[in-house]
Amino acid sequence: MSSHIPRKRFGQNFLQDQGVIGAIIAAINPQHGDVLVEIGPGLAALTDPLMRAAGKLHVVEIDRDIVSHLSGKYPPEQLVIHHCDALKFDFGALAREIGHNGVIRLAGNLPYNISTPLLFHLASFGSTISDMHFMLQKEVVDRMVAEPSTADYGRLSVMLQVRFNMEHVLDVPPTAFYPPPKVDSAVVRMMPWPAPPWPANDLVHMEKLVTTAFAQRRKTLRNNLKGIVSDDELLALGIDPGCRAENVTVQQYVALSNFLHAQQR
Repeated sequence: MSSHIPRKRFGQNFLQDQGVIGAIIAAINPQHGDVLVEIGPGLAALTDPLMRAAGKLHVVEIDRDIVSHLSGKYPPEQLVIHHCDALKFDFGALAREIGHNGVIRLAGNLPYNISTPLLFHLASFGSTISDMHFMLQKEVVDRMVAEPSTADYGRLSVMLQVRFNMEHVLDVPPTAFYPPPKVDSAVVRMMPWPAPPWPANDLVHMEKLVTTAFAQRRKTLRNNLKGIVSDDELLALGIDPGCRAENVTVQQYVALSNFLHAQQR
């Protein structure tokens, strides 16, 4: 399979640095009997050590050539292949079918071209996932773990941090891949909060609110949320109406969303 030509439309860059592979496997720390699902196995750089450690592995892969290669290389009792688009895959149904108490572990080198929509798709299955370890563009990981009042902090930061405890695990240079991408990569660990520190009453409502708040980053919160919430109401929640969306903490967004949701706004 070394002759496989990486497909640009699938955002394929294949991991080949053994030192980096070892560091990622150590971070995931797979145990025998773990119910592990890998997204985008590619040429099996992570697949092979994950499967050997866990004893069995499920993979989600869209590229039919890779599916054909993997099915020829590994027996189905060791490697279960789901040939489909991860963006459309029901991880919740899989967790209910195969998970330990309905819960699975996720890992993978996520395709750069769909990483943000895929993260939001995966976030919707949070209650059926015990942890996730993903390699992504470093700039995406920087946004995922960003603190308020920084340039990287935005909708992605807020909507993932409200659901998950996030940790930037390690950086991965372009030279670790074939072909080398034009960007740096990083590995992130995402663990659903067992009890959310800031419980949101309605995450769909909160996502719409946060999207509106960040719609025009240079404008103040007062301008972006005009007609939705008053200055006095923001002040009552401890939020400065004259600040920008990036200055509002996750906890404050949850409080604002809960308040507006209760008012049916």
